[in-house]
Amino acid sequence: MPAGFASRLESLVGGGFVIGDAEALVPFGKDETPNLAPAVPDLVVRPGSVDEVAAVMGACAEAGVFVTPRGAGTGKSGGCVPVFGGVVLALDRLTHITRIDKDDGTCTVEPGVILEALQQAVAEHGLFYPPDPASLSSCTLGGNVAENAGGPRALKYGVTSNYVLGLELVLPSGERLHTGKQTTKGVAGYDLTSLVVGSEGTLAIITGITLKLLPSPRFVQTALAVFPSSEAAVKGVGAILGAGILPRTLEYLDRASIAAVRAMQPPYRFPEGAGAALIVETDGDSEAGTLEALSRALDACGEAGATDTLLATDAKKQREIWASRRLLSEATRRIKGKKVSEDIVVPRSKIAEMVARTGALGDKHGLVTCSFGHAGDGNLHTQVLFDDDSELPRVEALLADLFDATLALGGTITGEHGVGLAKQRYLPLELSDEAIALSLRLKAAFDPAGILNPGKMFPDKLALRAHKRAQS
Repeated sequence: MPAGFASRLESLVGGGFVIGDAEALVPFGKDETPNLAPAVPDLVVRPGSVDEVAAVMGACAEAGVFVTPRGAGTGKSGGCVPVFGGVVLALDRLTHITRIDKDDGTCTVEPGVILEALQQAVAEHGLFYPPDPASLSSCTLGGNVAENAGGPRALKYGVTSNYVLGLELVLPSGERLHTGKQTTKGVAGYDLTSLVVGSEGTLAIITGITLKLLPSPRFVQTALAVFPSSEAAVKGVGAILGAGILPRTLEYLDRASIAAVRAMQPPYRFPEGAGAALIVETDGDSEAGTLEALSRALDACGEAGATDTLLATDAKKQREIWASRRLLSEATRRIKGKKVSEDIVVPRSKIAEMVARTGALGDKHGLVTCSFGHAGDGNLHTQVLFDDDSELPRVEALLADLFDATLALGGTITGEHGVGLAKQRYLPLELSDEAIALSLRLKAAFDPAGILNPGKMFPDKLALRAHKRAQS
């Protein structure tokens, strides 16, 4: 860090918004990724406007200082961990919902807006923003765009990229750029907006987001189907979709996950001995139509071998089912005390085979595993459970095998959490050398000095070279 650089940044954003105290820096060196070593930044800067973001980036570019953008720190891949020190650019002061347009069905927000706050704000206008990651009460829209966040409703409504119409960006040089549009259709030029969505903060700082909104569905209905096995549950998934029903959500729990939740005395107790379960939810503008679709879904589950079904006809029962589902992460952690949670995706017809392979890998490596997730799109949150850190080498060996098995079944190593640091070393298993080389050339076009979120996603040669120069 150049001498006097903190003072220079204070002149740009104000003295109260540059953090340099060693103890105060610690929380900015990590996110929610387990078993990932923190990396403390040299400074944290909290700009309060787009002009200040641009000024800070320009100063860092001129001085060759690394910048790691940060939203709420709720990510699970280490994407906001400042591995080479430098400046953490915290965007938590940019929290304005600047526009909600009911007539056009769009809104524009700053990156620090909390997702749940946006959903509540647009609901007051009869509008609906569907993406719903588990961290929706604390994650930011900027982080959602950077990671292309999804959630249980992705089966019917898609993920963040399906709703981003345009972006306001600050490039690593400090230059400002607008991409995309404010209309729901437009094909002028390269789609730079889609390139930035999911780029994990490696290409530009997101300072403004224009989103597409939908009319809010008037009715939501929830049901549960219990099966003797994962194979039967997967047949249920196929039967529901094969009947022409597109649920709002279609969640899967395996035997071990159900047992873990039961042990926590949840609001809704799954039947003892259940081999698997599906939570099915439908929505629409007609109560009768929504219920009819859900009833047909349960009939399809019955034909696939469901041993028990429950139609949650009142709001209390719906809340109980979802409250029990939300206990899964903590319930599975309690089995052994520690865990690593992955987010692999396989074709939904391969879910049962993937769950079986995961169990076999647990046996091979002497570890406990379980799986739950979004059955409609094949996104499994595989849990690898262990007692203490001495088992981490076995955990890592299991994960390498898990990703090999995932790819062998036609899947991908990450459906929601992103690559960041946690999966960086596994990315070459999925992407060719040519694809990685092209990606690095794109990165260099946006960030020729390699200062923005270095060391993430790819083995970033630009960042490694720049880091060595900084240390010399």
